[in-house]
Amino acid sequence: MQSPLPVRDGVNATRLRLPDEGPWDTAMDYMMHRWGHIDPQGIEDRFDAGEIVGEGGIPLDRATLLEDHTFIWYYRTLPPETRIPVEISILHQDEHLLVVDKPHFLPTTPGGTYIQESALVRLRNQLDLPDLIPMHRLDRMTAGVLLLSTNPETRGRYQVLFEKRQVQKEYECISAAEPAPGYPAVDFPVVVRNRMTKSRSYLLAEVIEGEPNAETRIERLETFDGGARAGAPVTSPALRLARYRLEPHSGKTHQLRVHMASLGLGIVNDAFYPDLLDKAPDDYTKPLQLLARGIRFVDPISQKPVEYRSRLELSEAVQTRR
Repeated sequence: MQSPLPVRDGVNATRLRLPDEGPWDTAMDYMMHRWGHIDPQGIEDRFDAGEIVGEGGIPLDRATLLEDHTFIWYYRTLPPETRIPVEISILHQDEHLLVVDKPHFLPTTPGGTYIQESALVRLRNQLDLPDLIPMHRLDRMTAGVLLLSTNPETRGRYQVLFEKRQVQKEYECISAAEPAPGYPAVDFPVVVRNRMTKSRSYLLAEVIEGEPNAETRIERLETFDGGARAGAPVTSPALRLARYRLEPHSGKTHQLRVHMASLGLGIVNDAFYPDLLDKAPDDYTKPLQLLARGIRFVDPISQKPVEYRSRLELSEAVQTRR
């Protein structure tokens, strides 16, 4: 359902579904029930100013009955955010697409404590493109090629490519050169297949029994000395690391991180897999060593094969070349 309110400051208006019935006579009564403990005066002021609207953009007031509307829209009051010290690089832009290099630590879309500090909102404001929409997502901790639609009229033609899995993605990561103790040796290239689902206990993914629904081809590209890892004794020998190419043939949450960890090759600086670490402030010197290196497909407008490649490099690999 399209919002009757335009994008403001790079952020979409919030949509709220009103209940069909309940102990509330008006829409304002219900909003007070939900958020009145936070800012009751602010809610009243918004109704008085006509800043809360229903279908067709009709402004609501304090007396608007609950049953008069199913959905209402309004702009959230955005809390102040500390700027994430990273920048987005533009790889390609035309009348249909915007392709960028998303840095580590920046989420793709607004959510939680990150609203203005998301790739989507930054780009909407920077380029004055309120209709900008991502065609896929990268985890906040993953960097690399991100494809966004700039044109609502042609957006559906690109969305179909992703729905039909006609887009090929390539990633790179840095992990140990050999599996952790207790894991068998791996003969590369290898294809990992299993069944994945989101964990009920935390925002993680886990492997379960059943028909495989996740598949990744993994190839080792090079090995190198990575230096002693954080927490290791000073006298410890340098850990042998490797750079891997990952080609997912499905798109499950955290699929690449889970598949690497399942081989005993957890990605460097991964705070989730194979072990969930205590939540800590972001350490910008230790980004997750996972990069969306490239994306390719047959463009539905030009009917020509296209490929976009990241210009970023994983920091662990760069350090070894100095």
